[in-house]
Amino acid sequence: MSNHLYDMESSEQNRPTAKLLYITAAKYERDWHSTMHTHYYSEFIYVLRGRGRFLVEKNSFDIRENDLVIVNPYVEHTETSWEDQPLEYVVLGVDNVAFTFGPMGSTSGYRHFQYQEQAAQINWYLKAMLREVEGQAPYHAIVCQNLLEIMIVHMMRLAHFTLAVVPSRKLRTVSNTAKRYIDDHFNDAITLQSLADELHVNKYHLAHSFTEDYGISPINYLIARRIEESKTLLKTTDLNISKIASFSGFSSQSYFSQCFRRVTGLSPKAYRRQTKDGLEGEEAQPLSL
Repeated sequence: MSNHLYDMESSEQNRPTAKLLYITAAKYERDWHSTMHTHYYSEFIYVLRGRGRFLVEKNSFDIRENDLVIVNPYVEHTETSWEDQPLEYVVLGVDNVAFTFGPMGSTSGYRHFQYQEQAAQINWYLKAMLREVEGQAPYHAIVCQNLLEIMIVHMMRLAHFTLAVVPSRKLRTVSNTAKRYIDDHFNDAITLQSLADELHVNKYHLAHSFTEDYGISPINYLIARRIEESKTLLKTTDLNISKIASFSGFSSQSYFSQCFRRVTGLSPKAYRRQTKDGLEGEEAQPLSL
């Protein structure tokens, strides 16, 4: 007789913090009004049947059966349908999280997935949730919440993306847009004024809103974002310090070294030497910005 005991107490216990707000089953009809809009929460849009086109920020792309689009909070989007192949899809409103798809954990605006082999599994989760809400059986909300969490874990395993916890209170649009712009353009020459000009807002309003929502000023967040990029380059490349400073968005090597030491407690060279020696876990305690 063999007996294998798997201790769940020592297993990963961190559950997705996503909160299911609603489930909608939609079908294109003649009275469909397609208007660009945003939400303070994330949305999952999964196509069951038909074809159409998805518009998000300044991009657009075709969508069809078994396509999934995840849209992060405050990202402007809408969808249109082909009249000869009307869209039918399921929408999930998901609060408390944003999804990180890009390098370095960048919380980019959206991601388009085209499921083929895994379509049956994703369909099962969504249709099970629809059955629960339509039947209104006892504890249907709990069942749907758990199905959502399992589906997200399954999708994360397939596509290698992660979750970022966002404040439970509603962030202001200007703060969220500024953060995503910095994440996508951190190696450009950005100042508070140029960022405000890009977003068409007053720079003082931007600085106040961003700091209140994220607990850090826009410029200090930009520096932290650049430092994270430089740490990856220091660990994974043999580029000299000057090039790493430039690639990370710093105007000079000396300013880069000054910022790096202030954030990490180490010089770039010392950090590279420490990580190369396998001592990253003993890195000095970062200093506050």
